Amino acid sequence: MSQQVLIAVNGLSKVFQDAENRVIALNDINLQILEGQIYGIVGMSGAGKSTLIRCINRLDTPNRGQILYRGQDILTMDRKTLLKTRRKIGMIFQQFNLFMQRTVSRNIRYPMEIAGVPKKQADRRVCELLEIVGLEDKADAYPAQLSGGQRQRVGIARALASNPDVLLCDEATSALDPMTTQAILSLLQDINRRLGITILLITHEMAVIRQICHRVAILDGGQVAEEGEVDQVFLNTKSEAGKRLFGVLPESEQEDPDVPSLRIVFDGAAAERPIISRLSQETGVAVNILSANMNHLQGKMYGQMIIQKPVSEDENKTVINFLKQEGLTVREVNTL
Repeated sequence: MSQQVLIAVNGLSKVFQDAENRVIALNDINLQILEGQIYGIVGMSGAGKSTLIRCINRLDTPNRGQILYRGQDILTMDRKTLLKTRRKIGMIFQQFNLFMQRTVSRNIRYPMEIAGVPKKQADRRVCELLEIVGLEDKADAYPAQLSGGQRQRVGIARALASNPDVLLCDEATSALDPMTTQAILSLLQDINRRLGITILLITHEMAVIRQICHRVAILDGGQVAEEGEVDQVFLNTKSEAGKRLFGVLPESEQEDPDVPSLRIVFDGAAAERPIISRLSQETGVAVNILSANMNHLQGKMYGQMIIQKPVSEDENKTVINFLKQEGLTVREVNTL
């Protein structure tokens, strides 16, 4: 059974203009987000990511184009239909946006209060959501008493309160430390799998995209520079924006070496682990490094390394399996 298109963005453009300046924030954006997908939108600061998400949830109004939600254009909906649709679109923010004078449970309850949900029903839902995000013991705590990761879990629970079809995550992990980021990404992945909720994830970190997303669009200067399945975009990036985000990869097969080799792609997730030295130690296979093009971005390693393919097919499989278990992307090149 094929997945249905949940959100379609067609020819979307947004221009900000005052007496002195005219800025094209979005220029003819076209995207399709399928039900059940985790869809990533990545780009450097100023690429248009936040403007796009603000148009999708109608915090901003584009100058032209369509945003279809289950086939209906949210830009032409009447107020009643728009409010109903907005309840099906949950929002998770970078800075959490919690009410500091409300307890955790009252923060989570807030969307249900606005929607007029009966108190007993809201109480049950709050308990369910606290369990989903792992904060059962924090119901009566205040945001100031919580860590950043716990605050973001409250934000996620609040976004789930209205039983949304999709969660919009605007840099939801960028204010968190690496360990907490991993925990939040795992939670979002679990929500996607267990509840079937579609997730649209905005980020500037390719490692986040690589960890949990099915498809990705790279924005650059308000335009879609590349779009497709995550691994394919990462391995075969052609755009300058893609190369800036995760290191310079070969532009053509001619740049690969003349001998059978393995091309290993580092996406920032394996920053501090001495994977190649461990590869030789733990598998007993000698590794001959032919070339490497690595960049450090925000303390993480991005780029590629090419090693000579082991002569033995068994050793080759051992090396590939080891690298894939470490979360790296591996591709054979110039195989005879």
